[in-house]
Amino acid sequence: MMSLTWPLFRITEQAALAAWPQTGCGDKNKIDGLAVTAMREALNNIALRGRIVIGEGEIDRAPMLWIGEEVGNGAGPEVDIAVDPIEGTRMVAMGQSNALAVMAFAPRGSLLHAPDMYMKKLVVNRFAKGAINLALPLADNLRNVAAALGKPLERLRMVTLDKPRLQPAIAEATRLGVKVFALPDGDVAASVLACMQENPYDLMYTIGGAPEGVISACAVKALGGDMQAELIDFCEAKGDSADNRLIAAQERQRCMEMGVEINRIYALDELVGGNKILFSATGVTGGDLVKGIQQVANGVRTQTLLIGGADRTCNIIDSLHSW
Repeated sequence: MMSLTWPLFRITEQAALAAWPQTGCGDKNKIDGLAVTAMREALNNIALRGRIVIGEGEIDRAPMLWIGEEVGNGAGPEVDIAVDPIEGTRMVAMGQSNALAVMAFAPRGSLLHAPDMYMKKLVVNRFAKGAINLALPLADNLRNVAAALGKPLERLRMVTLDKPRLQPAIAEATRLGVKVFALPDGDVAASVLACMQENPYDLMYTIGGAPEGVISACAVKALGGDMQAELIDFCEAKGDSADNRLIAAQERQRCMEMGVEINRIYALDELVGGNKILFSATGVTGGDLVKGIQQVANGVRTQTLLIGGADRTCNIIDSLHSW
């Protein structure tokens, strides 16, 4: 796996560089397409036998980087790949902060096969490891995390997403005195920030995409943090209606086919097996985790967060790309 460190870092760089010139264009599909193409081309030039486990969707909905697609040049180690070519395509399209190009490698068979549906996620750093339990109410988890960290609830910092489905959780945390930071998008970055050495948040709680949950789990595992996740159907996330019930039924069928269960709580070791994980995130637009791409006199600068689970390393890499 260590031989893939440099290639992985270069892949997320190339995806970010491909999407960045279109920042502010208003077309998130165009941005995603540019990043996907760049990632796919870079992957197929690497000595690996890769399989996309978390990607752009099913083969009938994604021309490249679809779930199950084999990538690489056919030589080298066998790896599972979790990829989000641009986490935050809308943010790039609107010129907003915190968009990333993200990819993770793990040995074949290590990653949970999660369909593109909603997932409840709870993340803490290594100092609160073992203190979370998604089977309990959020209030109990907040109290338990605060106790593990030796903090009063009034000093606990929770990051989440500013979405209607999360307003009850935000209100519940606020009533307890917890400080809540609600981001417009980007729960992968939020999960990583909650586990960093000088973390601005003590825990991350959200209901968001399952693919982003597995990608987050790679970083959380590599950083020594803890995470639990639960797949929930569309009605639970968006409300009960005839249309939502149809979507929920389709999700349940897909889960059966993929061998995963709705409303089962998955521990971190079930989301990501082992510690031989590589995680790379390159900033597209400026944010809290890494800087975005910047125009300079002789080209552009990029910044990438590269995390190695096997050797417990976390590197920030600044690169100058000159022409």
